[in-house]
Amino acid sequence: MRLSSLLACLIFAALPAAAAELPIFDAHVHYSHDAVDLTPPRQAAEILRKAGLKRALVSSSGDAGTQKLLAEAPDIVIPSLRPYRTRAEVGTWVRDDSVATFLEERLKNARYAAVGEFHLFGADADLPVPRRMVQLAKQYGLVLHAHSDADAVERLFKQDPQARILWAHSGFERPEGVAAMLRKHKNLWCDLAYRSEHGSGGKVAPEWKALFTEFPDRFMVGTDTFTPERWHYLVEHAQWTRAWLADLPAPLAERIAWRNGEALFAHWKQGAP
Repeated sequence: MRLSSLLACLIFAALPAAAAELPIFDAHVHYSHDAVDLTPPRQAAEILRKAGLKRALVSSSGDAGTQKLLAEAPDIVIPSLRPYRTRAEVGTWVRDDSVATFLEERLKNARYAAVGEFHLFGADADLPVPRRMVQLAKQYGLVLHAHSDADAVERLFKQDPQARILWAHSGFERPEGVAAMLRKHKNLWCDLAYRSEHGSGGKVAPEWKALFTEFPDRFMVGTDTFTPERWHYLVEHAQWTRAWLADLPAPLAERIAWRNGEALFAHWKQGAP
């Protein structure tokens, strides 16, 4: 067992029962074609349940994986539509007119709660394809899940001031940068996927604790299964998440763990079959 895994397990074992059973809303899960091949839908659903996930925002390159997992675990999966047919389009989609057609067709034929996670930086946000994506998100009432720098987020809000944006990885900004954006934009939320500096050894860094306290309703956790192998890290990540959340007051920990995700995506819960 890796040292990090052993440490997470030891910390988790020492948690109070309430913290150990804390539900998790995972706001950043991918289930693309290579993950489907490695971890079939039934097995993937079992992993989600073993991790104690209350809900998971799931997207996939090509969308087929999302739909398969949604069919297997409709009580957990909240589907998000990525503007990629394959992984190769991560860097090219913003200038590919066929992406807009793909999004339009998928949105006519299936229900989603969000668009993304998409990679978009700087002035590329003002290109025609991303602009069309923002229009579609507004038309269908979808959250924008943006892996973006602050510049691109600002440009998205200029296109639609009422947009709801979930900022993937909190933009990889320092806490003060995240705080500045949250103070400016009331409809901006942050996922903490692939960020470990906010919690170490079951403790939350002071600057992050201050940020979570100032904005208790704007953060949620995420795993980011961007490679197929990370599916086998989901349970461990949920344990590690519960460990550092236990360093926060229980009401705040609950908000970050699952209540904020439930609130942001309440429209899906209410409209689900």
